[in-house]
Amino acid sequence: MSSKVPAADNTLKILRLLASRKTPTPAAMIATLLDLPRSSVYQLLNVMLEHGFIAHYPEDKAYGLGVSAFELSSAYTRQEPMARLGAPLIAQLVDKIGESAHLAVLHGADVLYIVEERAKGRPSLVTDVGVRLPSHLTASGRAILASLPKSQVRALYPSSASFTSRDAPTAISSYSHLRRELDQTAQRGYAVERGDVTTDFYSLAVDIKDANGWPVAAVAVTFLSDRIPEEKWDQLIAPIRATAAQLTARVHGRRA
Repeated sequence: MSSKVPAADNTLKILRLLASRKTPTPAAMIATLLDLPRSSVYQLLNVMLEHGFIAHYPEDKAYGLGVSAFELSSAYTRQEPMARLGAPLIAQLVDKIGESAHLAVLHGADVLYIVEERAKGRPSLVTDVGVRLPSHLTASGRAILASLPKSQVRALYPSSASFTSRDAPTAISSYSHLRRELDQTAQRGYAVERGDVTTDFYSLAVDIKDANGWPVAAVAVTFLSDRIPEEKWDQLIAPIRATAAQLTARVHGRRA
């Protein structure tokens, strides 16, 4: 759907373009890349420059993001948007399926749990808000890692010492094992964890991507393995995917 306010639409396109580039960009190139008239681009750049959203580099005759853009990103971080956007959706998911669910983000080689919702009558879990666990051991972590470039995953796990030792027979303890698990996760479209964190508890997870296709979080459901056999996992996967899709839309600033 095209914007009814072209100037606002083009302003945001310019900001997004500048945010995606590693170096300042000349106005003529901005106009070419966005297929906009040069005169309009210069007018919009001047307004954004006046308000501090972009910076001009005279020696390069180019433009980059300014202090006001940085202030916006800092405010976004302070407001804990992922947890705020995700908490009501996780609560709805738990009400629907009757099992505990959580939302986690990648923090180095760990996952950090930012939303935890325990289903009524279900046992407490180790995944409380603020808890960090090795990402390769969790469904949430595997869902995120499976969507990262292989080089990025390798950088997180450079050697065998990077893998936390676990007693669980299925626990991942090498990069080759992790790579196989991540390839299977990408193929099936969701991640699985079978008792690697807590014995007898399984988890299923789906990742959430930002507007650039980068995995920023994962929605997961955890349940006692004897309650839901694998042939009935579809009853969980469908609502998990629906929740992930809703949260993805919210992250993108859209109504689901």
